[in-house]
Amino acid sequence: MNYIQQPQAIESKSFEIISEIIAQTRPEYRFASPLHEAIIKRVIHTTADFEWLDILWFSPDALTRLCDALSRPCTLYTDTTMALSGINKNLLATFGGECRCYISDPRVVREAKAQGITRSMAAVDIAAKEEGDKVFVFGNAPTALFRLMEHKALEVGGVIGVPVGFVGAAESKEALSKSSLPGIAALGRKGGSNVAAAIVNAILYHLQGAR
Repeated sequence: MNYIQQPQAIESKSFEIISEIIAQTRPEYRFASPLHEAIIKRVIHTTADFEWLDILWFSPDALTRLCDALSRPCTLYTDTTMALSGINKNLLATFGGECRCYISDPRVVREAKAQGITRSMAAVDIAAKEEGDKVFVFGNAPTALFRLMEHKALEVGGVIGVPVGFVGAAESKEALSKSSLPGIAALGRKGGSNVAAAIVNAILYHLQGAR
C-alpha cells in the first residue's frame, strides 16, 4: 500500500489540504496575523472542523500576552492530563516553562471533597496560591474557568479557555470573552483538551520560529 508514513510529511500535507479548502470555500476569509492563522489552522488540523474559522475568539491583547508569557519561564496549569500530554513540553522547557495538572493531586481531592466543589475548581485554587507567572489552559472543565474568573486579584499571563460540553461550557467561555483577562475562547459548545493543546503548541512553534 502506498501512503505517507513520515510524521512531518503527514502534518505538512494536512496543512496544505486545509489551506486549499479554506481558499476554495472561504475565499473572502482573512486572518488577522500569521500567528492567528497558525493557531486556527492547527486547531482545524487537530479536529478536521472548519467551523473553527468562526468560533475561536481572541481578546485584543491575547496573542501578545500569551507570547510574552510563554517566551519566558512560566507555569502552564491544565485541567486535564490529556491537555498536559498533548502540549509539547520539551519545546516549552526551552523557554524555561513547565506544565502542571493537579486534577489527581491529593490536596485537590481533599479540598474538593471538603468544600463540595469539583476537583477542577480546587486545582485552580491551589494553582492560584503558587509563585511565578501563570498561564491557564482549560479544555474540559467549565467550572475551572468559572473559578479562575472568581480569583479577581490573580495576575495571569493568559487563559486558553476551550472547555467542551453542554453544561456550563458555552456560558463559561462567554464569561471569559466579556472579562478583562487576556484570553482565547471557543464560543459555543465545542472545544476539548486536544484543542487547548493545539493552541499552546501553535504559539510555541511560532515562538520557536521567531528565535
